[in-house]
Amino acid sequence: MRLRPFQQVDVFTATPYLGNPLAVVLDGEGLSTEEMQRFTNWANLSEATFVLPPTPEGHAAGADYRVRIFCPGRELPFAGHPTLGTCHAWLQAGGQPRATGRIVQECGVGLVTLRRDGEQLAFAAPPLVKSGPLAEEDVQLIARGLGVARDDIVAHAWCDNGPNWRGVMLRSAEQVLGLRPDGAVLAGLDVGVVGPRGKVGVVGASDAEGIAFEVRAFFPGNNGLAEDPVTGSLNAALAQWLIGAGLAPSRYVASQGTALGRAGRVHVQQDGPQIWVGGHSVTCVRGEARL
Repeated sequence: MRLRPFQQVDVFTATPYLGNPLAVVLDGEGLSTEEMQRFTNWANLSEATFVLPPTPEGHAAGADYRVRIFCPGRELPFAGHPTLGTCHAWLQAGGQPRATGRIVQECGVGLVTLRRDGEQLAFAAPPLVKSGPLAEEDVQLIARGLGVARDDIVAHAWCDNGPNWRGVMLRSAEQVLGLRPDGAVLAGLDVGVVGPRGKVGVVGASDAEGIAFEVRAFFPGNNGLAEDPVTGSLNAALAQWLIGAGLAPSRYVASQGTALGRAGRVHVQQDGPQIWVGGHSVTCVRGEARL
């Protein structure tokens, strides 16, 4: 064991403790998968990341660093808030991108490009692994698990970009915020729920804060169904689905974490064929971890 540089970063917020926290070990060299998983379980956050040099293949393709992403109990091929939070911590620690204006992360799904947008970072949404409508039996199961009528799900799609998200749209943000899901019914499913905050039925409408959608994310945790405060991977996949289907404008802001007392803000922008997902990050804890 030795002391390794460490940051705890709050992602999708400019105000500490209102976003989604992330543990970042900035030197993961020499750690085994078991050691990374043990630290992640101990840290008890939704995710922890470990920064490594890129593989030879990744370096040749332009990667600035490699990251391994863990949640309690398992390793993830990709996740959005760890991507933004790790990049923020890497830059704060003095990381220098090889290319001007962009940072390239290597992770389980391959290379992910990030860019700076003022004080925000944004990542290029990776391609969907699976898309298209859900099976009707899945939709009925999700409706039952969310405690809503089947007719309250007005649209649905696979939103799988590594994490196996199933996305459903409800009629309103109020419905989304009022959900009390049944973990026994939704066992084993990653479910993303979105509802409009502006005028219902008007694409591109937003509320007085300029927020277009309310989002919630439910997934299997160590002790039953868990809810993620703010979820980059889900919001990336939702944006690809909603914009592609004409259910969202090419630029919007989504809110997530409200039901948990957070105030996450996810900024989505379509630039040509590419969708970018970003937000603010802030370092709340800086020091060393013994690993």
